[in-house]
Amino acid sequence: MRATFHLKTLTVAIATLSIASITNAAGLDRSGQDVTAFLQDGTYAEAVYTYIDADVSGYDSSNNDPLNNRYERGNKTGDIAESYDFFRYGVKTDINDTFSIGVLYDEPFGAAAEYKGDNNFVANTNPADSAGEFANDPAPNDPISGGTTAALKPAIIGAENSTAGENTKVEVRSENLTAILGMKLGADKNFQIYGGPVAQRVKSDVKLRGLAYGPATSYTSHISPDQDYGWLAGISYSKPEIALKAALTYRSEIDHSMNIYESYPLAPTLSGGALPSTQVTNMEITTPKSVNLDFQTGINPTMLATAKVRWVPWSDFSITPPLYNAASKNPVSRPDGLNLVDYEDDQWQVELGLAKRIAPALAVSGTVGWDSGAGDVTTSLGPIDGYYSVGLGAKYNVTPEWAVSAGGKYLWFGDAKGQLPTGKIVGDFQDNDGYILGVKLSYQGE
Repeated sequence: MRATFHLKTLTVAIATLSIASITNAAGLDRSGQDVTAFLQDGTYAEAVYTYIDADVSGYDSSNNDPLNNRYERGNKTGDIAESYDFFRYGVKTDINDTFSIGVLYDEPFGAAAEYKGDNNFVANTNPADSAGEFANDPAPNDPISGGTTAALKPAIIGAENSTAGENTKVEVRSENLTAILGMKLGADKNFQIYGGPVAQRVKSDVKLRGLAYGPATSYTSHISPDQDYGWLAGISYSKPEIALKAALTYRSEIDHSMNIYESYPLAPTLSGGALPSTQVTNMEITTPKSVNLDFQTGINPTMLATAKVRWVPWSDFSITPPLYNAASKNPVSRPDGLNLVDYEDDQWQVELGLAKRIAPALAVSGTVGWDSGAGDVTTSLGPIDGYYSVGLGAKYNVTPEWAVSAGGKYLWFGDAKGQLPTGKIVGDFQDNDGYILGVKLSYQGE
C-alpha cells in the first residue's frame, strides 16, 4: 500500500528551514528574496528577524604606488565586516479555492563594512610617513589623471590630511514590498501561477579613505533613498499526498534614478580643473533580476526534504557615480572611466535540507549550502568569494496555529583578493567565517 504524507501532518517541519537560509551571499545579496510564505496553505503569516555576524579580515598591500599593481603583504586590516540585521514579513490568504493574495516585505540587498586600525584603508594622521615610495623616475601618464605619480603625491597626501583618522566605510540598505496574486489551475488545483508588483527602496553611503585608494582617497558619496518598481512572476506545483511542493520564481530588474552627493577632493587636480570637488547630481542603478527554485517533498510521514537554488546575474550589475567616473577617465586608456563597484561572475546558490518531526509539536532541521560568489578578485568593499555552510533549526508549535522557530548557520567564506576598479590589488583576505541567527513567529490557519 502506498504511503501518503499529508501536508498538514508535516506543517510543523516546513518552516524550520527558512529561518537563516539563503542569506549573506555574493555581491550585495542578503535576504535571498524568499517567497515561500505565499506558497503555504490556507491563511498564513510570519515575522522573521535575522542577525549576521561575519569575521572578514586580511592584509593590506604595502605597495602604495598607483602605477604599480604588484601586491605586497602589509598590515592586518582587522575585522572589516560590520554586524548586520534585517526583518522579513509575509502574509497570505486564500480568497477561494482558486485565488490567493499575499504581501511580502524583505530587505534583499545590503552591505556593511568598515576598516579600522593601522592599515592603508584608514586615513593616516601622518600620511607623509606611510606613503611609501612613489615612483621617483619620470613616469608614464598616470592611468587616472594623465599626470605622473610624483605630481600626484602631494595631492594625495593633502587629501589624506583632510580626512586624517577617518575609516573606509560602506553601508547599503534596501527594502522590498511585494504584492502577489495567485491563481490555481487544473482539476485538482495542483498548479498555480502567481505574480505582482514590487516596490523597492535603496540608499547607500560610501567613504574611501587611506592610501590604498590612491587619488580616490577621501572620496565620499551619499545616495538619498530612492523608490522604484519592478515585478515578480512564478509557477508552482503541489501534490499534498506526498507533501510535494515546487515553485519557480522570477524577479525583474528594477531601474533606479537617484540623487547622489559626491565629494572627491582630487577631482579638480585629476581633471586639470574641469571637474568640481563636490557635486549633487543624478545616478542610474539597476538592481539585478533573479530566479529562485524552491522544492520540498515528504520522505516519510514525519520527514521532509528540501532544496533551494538561486541565480543572480551580478556580472551585469555596477555602481557608477558620475563624479567618480568622470575623474577616472583617460582619453587613451580609459575613455569610459571606471565603476565604483562591479563584479566578474554571476551568483549560483544551492541549499539542501532535511526536517524531522520528533514530537507532535516539535520539529528539527539541518541544512548544507554552497554559494559560488561573484568572482575573485572582488571589490575591496566586500572581499568574500562565496561560502560553504551548515545550519540547524527547530520549530515549536505553541498552539496548532501559532509557532516559534529558531535557526542558526555557520559559514566558511571563500578567500578573496580586494581589488580597486583600476585593477590594483590592495588586500588579501583568507580563512574567514561567520554565523547567522534567525527567529520566526508564524501563524497558519485554515
